[in-house]
Amino acid sequence: MKKPLLVILTLFLLLSNAFGQKNQMKAFIDYKSYYSPEQGPYIDLQFQFVAYTIKFVPVDSVLQAKIAVSTVVTSQPTGDTVYTNAFALESPRMRDSIVEDFFDNIRIPLQPGNYIAHVSLQDLNGKDKSLDGQVEVAVPDNFTKVSTSDILIAEVATRSNNMDSPFQKSGYEILPRISNFYSPALSNIPYYVELYNTNQIQDSSFGLRQQIVSTQTNQVMPGFSRFTKIKPNTVVPILRNIDISKLPSGSYHLTLEIIDRNSKTIGNKADYFFERINDVETPENVDEIILDPAFQASLSNDSLDYYLASLIPIARPAEVKSIMKTLKAKSPDLCRKHIQQFWVQTSGSNASTEWLNYKKNVQLVQKNYGNNFQDGFETDRGRVFLQYGQPETIIVRETSPSEYPYEIWHYYKIKNFSNKRFVFYNPDLVNNAYRLLHSDMVGEQQNYKWQEMLVKRNNGATNVDSNSGNNQYGTNSGYYYKQD
Repeated sequence: MKKPLLVILTLFLLLSNAFGQKNQMKAFIDYKSYYSPEQGPYIDLQFQFVAYTIKFVPVDSVLQAKIAVSTVVTSQPTGDTVYTNAFALESPRMRDSIVEDFFDNIRIPLQPGNYIAHVSLQDLNGKDKSLDGQVEVAVPDNFTKVSTSDILIAEVATRSNNMDSPFQKSGYEILPRISNFYSPALSNIPYYVELYNTNQIQDSSFGLRQQIVSTQTNQVMPGFSRFTKIKPNTVVPILRNIDISKLPSGSYHLTLEIIDRNSKTIGNKADYFFERINDVETPENVDEIILDPAFQASLSNDSLDYYLASLIPIARPAEVKSIMKTLKAKSPDLCRKHIQQFWVQTSGSNASTEWLNYKKNVQLVQKNYGNNFQDGFETDRGRVFLQYGQPETIIVRETSPSEYPYEIWHYYKIKNFSNKRFVFYNPDLVNNAYRLLHSDMVGEQQNYKWQEMLVKRNNGATNVDSNSGNNQYGTNSGYYYKQD
């Protein structure tokens, strides 16, 4: 089974020039494992191409993109090539300038084992270099027993008998959703899964148990479980939809289990990891919260407001609203309950340990990044440190005749993202008040003219929004940015 944090793999690379990233083609890739009684095990290698990063050209009064796709699969650990494929993919034709992401799927027969899929992509209408990436693939060896396929999340699913479509699944055409992030605008998780060899169960029916489990507490979320009674067959396709409009913000696993009439699990457990951001607040009965003396020993009355507010950098939107409400209440008892409950919800039985570790980091950012008008956790550097942890490398340039003071932070890994950087600068030149200028991390501020902003110290008249190509900068910041 794939590791949950590897659900999404980003193929676009950090190339030599930070400015060049803005127009570099981007794509995402994932795979799912399946079994066919006639043909054996196989994977679907799924692609999502980010349309705004790809060049569309006029074709018969419409717009169309063209991508060269090359795939080589090698077995592990021998490195033997077991599959090759190369073709030119034409996007759907777009009728106006607002282009949409498009998808592709390659069906690859593979025997049980471990593989690496090497993928090369190139925009045939653009001038970019090819993008090269690889995906670790594990094909399970349990498909001849009672088992499940991987869980496929649908971006769009429609009834179709088009057997020539690469997205065809049991009478449905399913465009895959590769991202496992669900914003407040998304209220449903439509999923598809196949159940294999349930006819081996010595009964007239079996059950499929669906659950959503919190990764923080390892508790089953109430209201999202479902049990379905199903008749056995060689292959049973399932297409379902889960309403997550009332699922609070957090990280979760969607799990599916085949069970017998005694609720005993048969075969493997299908698992899908996802992250949810939602504006709904989890109702709490504050009166029922019992203060833990061991936990509360780390909190003094004169620091309650400070440490409650320090949770904001790692809190979700609904939690931030709740924190602000508690701070306005000016109640020490309520503050203590809120802090304790926050860590119980996010860390479960490790609440006390995780809180003490976080408290040390809050004190650290206060010492290093606090200034005359902001606590450390309120600063951009403090917030990034608390949210993502300590970076692997920090390049500090406090003095330069032509640049504002700046720092470049490099993270080798943030969740399922690799090689992410943050650029902070101090345009005020006082108070240690560094601001986030640019980052290539998803969801963070992006400013692809950040180098030009740095040199505005001695070039105040420079228009950083100009596309004339006359903006000059001869500093080392771009070199430091690219360093591993």
